Amino acid sequence: MKFVFLNIHTVLILMPAIQGLVAQEADGLRLYELDPIETVSQRIALEESFSTFTMPVSALRYEPLVDLQTRNSAESQGDVTIRGGIFENTGFMLGSATLYDPQTGHYFAEIPISPKMLSTATILTGSENAFSGFNSSVGTVNYQWSIIQPIQEVALGFGEDGYWYGSAYGAYVGESEDGNQWGIDAEVSHSESDGPIADGDHDFDRVSLRFQRSGNDSRTDLFFGYQDKFFGWPNLYTPFGVPETEDIQTSLLFLNHRMNHGDFFWQASGYYRENDDDYEFDRRDPGVFNPFEHTTKVFDLAVEGGWTFESWSILAKTEWLDDNIESTSLTFGAFDSRTYLKSSVLVETDWSDDTGRLWSLLGGLSFDDNNRGASDVSPMARLEVTGIPGFGEQSTLYADVSRSTQVPGYTAIASNPAGGLFRGNPNLGREFATNYELGLMTQSGNFTLQAAVFLREDRDLVDWTFVFDVFGRTANNVDIDTTGLELVASYDLEKGRIVLGYMGLSKDEDYGLADVDASFYALNYARHRVNLAFIYELMPGIEIRSDNILRVQQENVLRTAGTPDEAVISSLGLFYFPESLEGLELSLAVTNLWDSDFEEIPSVPASPRQVSLNAVYRW
Repeated sequence: MKFVFLNIHTVLILMPAIQGLVAQEADGLRLYELDPIETVSQRIALEESFSTFTMPVSALRYEPLVDLQTRNSAESQGDVTIRGGIFENTGFMLGSATLYDPQTGHYFAEIPISPKMLSTATILTGSENAFSGFNSSVGTVNYQWSIIQPIQEVALGFGEDGYWYGSAYGAYVGESEDGNQWGIDAEVSHSESDGPIADGDHDFDRVSLRFQRSGNDSRTDLFFGYQDKFFGWPNLYTPFGVPETEDIQTSLLFLNHRMNHGDFFWQASGYYRENDDDYEFDRRDPGVFNPFEHTTKVFDLAVEGGWTFESWSILAKTEWLDDNIESTSLTFGAFDSRTYLKSSVLVETDWSDDTGRLWSLLGGLSFDDNNRGASDVSPMARLEVTGIPGFGEQSTLYADVSRSTQVPGYTAIASNPAGGLFRGNPNLGREFATNYELGLMTQSGNFTLQAAVFLREDRDLVDWTFVFDVFGRTANNVDIDTTGLELVASYDLEKGRIVLGYMGLSKDEDYGLADVDASFYALNYARHRVNLAFIYELMPGIEIRSDNILRVQQENVLRTAGTPDEAVISSLGLFYFPESLEGLELSLAVTNLWDSDFEEIPSVPASPRQVSLNAVYRW
């Protein structure tokens, strides 16, 4: 059983996508039994990758609540940002634990897990993130382990520029003498390409293996995964016209157990993650400036639990993480290891008024600490009412106030502050974000709407900035007030689905006394971003699926001259399911349909239009 303390984000909007999700009403919070969950998000038409094998980050490419800024491809290197934050403000949670890389947030999405083993991602913001998130002050991408189903699958894809990929997945499910179910599933995948532009090649491999045991009131998952990625791209991290490369190996050993005891549940997660990275500034001259080679190791343990009694509910969580780094270049900080602790507690009470409306009030605190700096206590509170006149019984209006905090990674605090490509600051301290939010959730028949207006006050945010007479980028603090409007609407058609999203952002920044000509990240945002996704069955066995983004970007002097600040980026897929061979799926896909040269990260060339043919067979 899984305790969901803020059900409007994680339940109401995603309810059409959840199969077999059993809800038990309690006097207070709701308990949801995690039966099989579909891995196809209802807000995204094309969760698959069509430039390599699919990774967990692939489904975020067109997620309305996420802005994914890519280098080469989303799967090569993708910075995941939420509500105008930067890549290091976003966490990735699995079970109760946050998958973390202490070197840099660029590697948060290096997750060597087959998406077939995961639930659909939910996006946590506000008090949800303040409670559950770990060292992620703006938002968290939240996954759970899926139930193993006895499905086998092979997939192949081919495209331009020598691109091809292949993957094989298999699962077996059995039952023990005590009536518990056990299963094992595994996947192997490979992908390679000469690249859609010069020096834009890639070579990827991944192995995922999981064992699962589940009973009526418990489930245990034991997982091991390994991923090896090599890829190149001009201006990968710097704006100097140089062909750069990354060579990354990520290993993950993860254990998760959850159990329900009537009105009480608990879940524990633990993992070991190792990330080895070799970055080359110039592939034609390896080792120039510095050999940027790093190995990070992370041990994590997280425990959460919840108890419902009468009209009250209590939810608590503690996460402990220990990291260390071995680096050839990040040697200017005062330390190369750190231990973190975060504990959160939340209390909620529910009541009905004379008109039958349901009210909920929750409040809590989180405590953040580490052995390299001062601790901090952050409050959170939320008031919501369900059953709003004019909107229907399934409508919820809420007000949310929360505060989150985090500390910077090793690239920011341990890079040479006086020279090199990446200039750090060993004196960087704790970052703070306070979020004020009003929102509405409503569902009526086939129509669902999620709306929120928010103000986030970031203080001492660590950004990477650029000065024109300095050869490199510098980590600097900035205070930013971000105002935003967020809308996601969906409608189920007789033979399809359409989803429309909008994010409008405005920022007021203050870098203090720092010398700043441009910002790579904090000021690289869309003032207006519109997402449109649709799936439609043209005729029996034939579907058209498309994801589209219209964006009006904030001007940035780092963007290459002549490239646009406005863009429409689309992907289109035509899918065929032949009746004569059940389980076969054939598709023709086009990414960057309009061949836009918009730079999602300033100075980083866009990936041009690519066409691929794909085949998947399941039995």
